[in-house]
Amino acid sequence: MTLGTFEFVHRFLIHVLPKGLHRIRHYGLFAKGACADNVARARELLAAAKPEDQPASAAANPNRPACPCCGGRMIIIEVFARGATPRYQPTAPTNRIRIDTS
Repeated sequence: MTLGTFEFVHRFLIHVLPKGLHRIRHYGLFAKGACADNVARARELLAAAKPEDQPASAAANPNRPACPCCGGRMIIIEVFARGATPRYQPTAPTNRIRIDTS
């Protein structure tokens, strides 16, 4: 697609926010920064018990070790020796990336 200079600048500036406004990408009850605190507070307010089937931390369950980067639970798919070819072959994603050129 070829655009004239004016049209390109016009389309580019559509994405620029006015001065004083900030774009908020992650917010609400399940925002990553305060998700655990918010869910714990909601359970407290609702007087709901903590689910029994979920361990308190990832390190408590030896079958699901903690990720060294983020601390989340890892699911080990396969362990193989150095130089060996893994048996597990990941499948292609089912949804395709759509590029909008408008």
